Amino acid sequence: MIVYTPFWKTLKERSESTYSLINKYGISSATIDRIRHNKGISTLKLNDLCRILRCRVEDIILYVESDDDQQL
Repeated sequence: MIVYTPFWKTLKERSESTYSLINKYGISSATIDRIRHNKGISTLKLNDLCRILRCRVEDIILYVESDDDQQL
């Protein structure tokens, strides 16, 4: 399961907020909501966030094995 735990830390380290992502950089509130609820976002959105926050993908997402992953 992909989680966005690193995203919140990176956001704080870069002195940005969800408000600035939405209003200054044009990230949709729906994308922020998906991140809040650990739902999938596109690689294009990941690229945008990495560019905005000047970070790597692993500074935004983390893979954590879950029981649901075992069923594959």
